[in-house]
Amino acid sequence: MSVGAMGTFGRRLLLAVDARGYGSADTARQRDIQTVLPRLLSESADAAGLDRASWVRQSAGDSEFAVLPADSDEQALVETFMRRLDAGLRAHNRDRVPAAQLALRAVVHFGPASEAPNGFVGPGPVEVSRVLESDPLRRALAAAPDAALAVALTAPVFTELVAQRYTNFRPEEFREVVVEKKEYRGRAWLWVPGCDVHTLDLDDPDPDPDPDSDSGSGSSSNSGSDSGPGPVSASDPGSPSGSDSGSAPAASGGGDCATNNLYGTVINGNVVFGISK
Repeated sequence: MSVGAMGTFGRRLLLAVDARGYGSADTARQRDIQTVLPRLLSESADAAGLDRASWVRQSAGDSEFAVLPADSDEQALVETFMRRLDAGLRAHNRDRVPAAQLALRAVVHFGPASEAPNGFVGPGPVEVSRVLESDPLRRALAAAPDAALAVALTAPVFTELVAQRYTNFRPEEFREVVVEKKEYRGRAWLWVPGCDVHTLDLDDPDPDPDPDSDSGSGSSSNSGSDSGPGPVSASDPGSPSGSDSGSAPAASGGGDCATNNLYGTVINGNVVFGISK
């Protein structure tokens, strides 16, 4: 058999997961995520009859990228594993306040991946990474407040497995989206358990719906949620302030000037003024 410079070519089943809100969490919350995530992944793999010990894994606290053995059951990973993962997340989140709940994004892909000195190389791992960090997948999870999981399948997985009815999923349960991330452009199919993904607004004008996005700093001024209205600026007279405001006429003999009576919090640059009646 002829083998090129890159070694033996092979396509592998690839899985990537990432937790929402890790970068903005405190130390105790981060520790909780690092404890719960591997357990849920192992329980889901066991339920699907997959040997997670045989996976080649790269972990990063709140995320995991895994390359499964060549003989792994693709149907089991796409359906049984994901359904069990969703059930495990919901059980974990039960009776927890929203800030302590765990929500994950996940991607399944089947494509070229070759072992390298520090992991795997090839278009497969790159595609998984780009889809995992894509805006449509992030927004799907953010737009479904009761969801604990948002899954993206790449074209080979959806068109050859789900669309051909090799699983119990109905193809219409998935929503096709265009993924554009860095140098990558492709398609993916999204599934959010317990939600009609077609009703979700994925056109959020906020370019960074998740504070852990690689385009952000990992922190948010609204640390209790993924998105929200920004502060009211004194330079934006059309913005609602949430309290009464008005203008008084210029004082007699004061020339061309006006006095604005503002009640509430005024943010001007990096300075915050608290003004009360």
